[in-house]
Amino acid sequence: MAKPMEQYKWHELNAGCVIDEPGSASEYKTGSWRVQKPVWDDSKCIKCGVCWMFCPDAAIYQKKDGYFEANLDYCKGCGICARECWPCAITMVEG
Repeated sequence: MAKPMEQYKWHELNAGCVIDEPGSASEYKTGSWRVQKPVWDDSKCIKCGVCWMFCPDAAIYQKKDGYFEANLDYCKGCGICARECWPCAITMVEG
């Protein structure tokens, strides 16, 4: 009889499978799912990178001037970056 999932240790779980070739996620532009997008106020941004760290889609990148921006081809508009930005430099807007 199988154990309930919560009783398995991580190393006892079966490995998942990869359907496409490794690295193919960059070919799937998921930004079209977005209803909102993050907009940075550079006057409030302290260039800490917390938004970048918490982005679940790795859609945030640092520009040459040190400020951050979202790659809207991949940003799904979840708003996690805005919630985690303690200087409140990110606002979610329609788009």
